[in-house]
Amino acid sequence: MGLTLTEKILKAHLVEGELIRGNEIGIRIDQTLTQDSTGTMAYLQFEAMDIDTVRTKCSVAYIDHNMLQQGFENADDHKYIQTVAYKHGIYFSKPGNGICHQVHVERFGIPGQTLLGSDSHTPTGGGIGMIAIGAGGLDVAVAMGGGTYYITMPHVVNIELTGKLKPFVSAKDIILEVLRRLSVKGGLGKVIEYTGEGIKHLTVPERATITNMGAELGATTSIFPSDEVTERFLKAQDRAEVFTKLMPDNDAAYDEKIVIHLDELEPLVALPHSPDLVKAVKEVAGQKVDQIAIGSCTNGSYLDLMRVAKILKGKTIHPEVSLVISPGSKQVLTMLAQNGALADLVAAGARILESGCGPCIGMGQAPATDAVSLRTFNRNFKGRCGTTSASVYLVSPETAAVSALTGVLTSPLENGDLDIAVEMPQTFVVNDNMVIKPSEHPETVEVVRGPNIKPFPLNTVLETCEGKVLIKVGDNITTDHIMPSNASLLPFRSNVPYLANFCLAPCDQEFPKRAIEQGGGMIVGGDNYGQGSSREHAALAPLQLGIKAVITKSFARIHKANLINSGILPLVFENPKDYETIEVMDELEIPEVKKQVAGKDRLTVINKTKNLTYTVKLEVSDRERKMLLLGGKINRIKELAKR
Repeated sequence: MGLTLTEKILKAHLVEGELIRGNEIGIRIDQTLTQDSTGTMAYLQFEAMDIDTVRTKCSVAYIDHNMLQQGFENADDHKYIQTVAYKHGIYFSKPGNGICHQVHVERFGIPGQTLLGSDSHTPTGGGIGMIAIGAGGLDVAVAMGGGTYYITMPHVVNIELTGKLKPFVSAKDIILEVLRRLSVKGGLGKVIEYTGEGIKHLTVPERATITNMGAELGATTSIFPSDEVTERFLKAQDRAEVFTKLMPDNDAAYDEKIVIHLDELEPLVALPHSPDLVKAVKEVAGQKVDQIAIGSCTNGSYLDLMRVAKILKGKTIHPEVSLVISPGSKQVLTMLAQNGALADLVAAGARILESGCGPCIGMGQAPATDAVSLRTFNRNFKGRCGTTSASVYLVSPETAAVSALTGVLTSPLENGDLDIAVEMPQTFVVNDNMVIKPSEHPETVEVVRGPNIKPFPLNTVLETCEGKVLIKVGDNITTDHIMPSNASLLPFRSNVPYLANFCLAPCDQEFPKRAIEQGGGMIVGGDNYGQGSSREHAALAPLQLGIKAVITKSFARIHKANLINSGILPLVFENPKDYETIEVMDELEIPEVKKQVAGKDRLTVINKTKNLTYTVKLEVSDRERKMLLLGGKINRIKELAKR
């Protein structure tokens, strides 16, 4: 049997283990990326390792999240990141240069290489044939220092695309269809590998849209082959020299196969409040719309916004609709300005935001009370937009643009007589003047730290584990629930003690206070706990509050890894029905926890309040087990350094 493309790249980067499904493997990381929401913490952790310069082939620090300068905090973080990057061999992408995933595909990504990013949408790089994985900042910091990155060898799912998309049906509709079929848990432990004659009709930006939202499946990553389409894109970006043709073997053996006929797809929409609540637009057409936001790392490409401009040209948006557009990069914005499309957007009534994440992560443009917002973004979790009572629908740029004109959710197929075909540019405008190269004299660089930058919390060696259940939550709790990410809190990403006061507040505002009063304790959750962002603050804030263990029905991949990195026990009910017997303030104990963690995959938990005993699974590798015993990854690194 031949190899999948996933297996080929992993095999070429294998440092430890064997490519056996379910086994832990260690891989070499070629490139890393960070953004400012997670980057400050990642670089503080990198500095703690006392390494002079990064040991990757390429590392890039992007400023794209914390763009609102309401106070000094964001600017201070940006200065810290810029100076630490300049000193330690890291490229620095200035605010306004663009969203990390968009820019990385444009200017840095290389087919066949591995990319680890402190953002869950790092798999965008799979659009040009990379194994691109989102992770917590500490894992990225270790990779920057030349350390091995560990994952469970994933199953590889083949999604074969046949045919060609109809006009007004887009790449966004493809990934929404995948989410409809697989759900937000359907990619756990899997890599999604796209093949088929249909991919020849998808440009790199369209492929990147699909791999970007693969994060919403819970997948380890998603990947397309590197083929003639990839070569044309890289040539147009003046990077033809990095192209390598990469394909799976003709007889590659996949663990699962799904076929999607592109010519049968129609415009789709994800209903509030989950990316997998997908229906055809025509089924819910007519819903009044208050706000529309177009852009983000999912749909902020040149092709996306050119199609939007063609739909809006010579028209005016509905008087009751607020339309905002955030181009994915300075390159996109520059090209729109040069060819007149930007003027068409502005003339139609669109408000143009700078090239950054913006409203996608709740950084501005919060909808009105009870408003309906159509967004071309990747997530529509409740409250993520900044307004808890708002309803966010996820759609394609074409659906968003047409709906902006009508004022109600409208299928773009109703505009079938309009020509919105856009050709890929033969050459993109290349101007990297907002990317600062690392210093040639790092010994002269002083790292600047503002007063908002606080030390990150460190756990202690595991000795005992007992405490009260401080909160009990349901299924699909996101990292936005655990550690809210809005315009008022993002400036404090480098101040975990302050952030901890808001941990899990969307679920229970009294949780932080209760945790402090009780001196820590435990969290109980349902299925898919920790889905969403890679932000390790969702583990660091509970650590700050003294959380010793999280017991759930199941975990999302990145959050589980972040809990382990922080030395917090990630435990899974062997019998999910035990979840029903636990209440807030029940006192739990894991007797002889050190001995149990050291040698068992099944641990005993005693509910002292109810006089009940539970069996929970500790699904970790031997390496992770040692980390938990020592109180986390940094403590383990320090121990190994002493040898």
